[in-house]
Amino acid sequence: MNDRFNTIAGWTLFAGVVALGLSAVSTRIFHADRPERPEQMGYPIEGVEEEGGADAGPDLGTLLAAADVAAGERSFAKCVSCHTIDQGGANGIGPNLWAVFGTPIGKHAPGYAYSSALSGHGGVWDYESMDDWLANPRAFAPGTKMSFAGLSNPEERANVMAYMHAH
Repeated sequence: MNDRFNTIAGWTLFAGVVALGLSAVSTRIFHADRPERPEQMGYPIEGVEEEGGADAGPDLGTLLAAADVAAGERSFAKCVSCHTIDQGGANGIGPNLWAVFGTPIGKHAPGYAYSSALSGHGGVWDYESMDDWLANPRAFAPGTKMSFAGLSNPEERANVMAYMHAH
């Protein structure tokens, strides 16, 4: 080894330490990892509708009235790796979902170890709560054990609920 290699290695190490330090300092000053929403939003633009306006789509009742049980059975195939839906069926990774509508949230299947996030949620499984759950389980009950990402299509959720209600 020679002095030139040691000098280059030393300056490279020094540059890395400086870059790491500047990154830490800038994060504390500018909060780049936590963007903040301004108190007063910008200027409203004429002719632009607010979120949830005319493109919100049909309501849940309309979707359920037009729901297809056969399509729901096909969509429920995503659920069968963890859930059963047969009367008297055993719990799997997830609880048996037979006759779940109208039962308390997080208490439907006796003997199943629900997460505290779900068992402490409160309420009953009605169409609105099931729709919220199927859309995004983690948003419905933060901390839930269920790892499913959810069904983004409202028609597909309505079909699955129609299939579940039929069982």
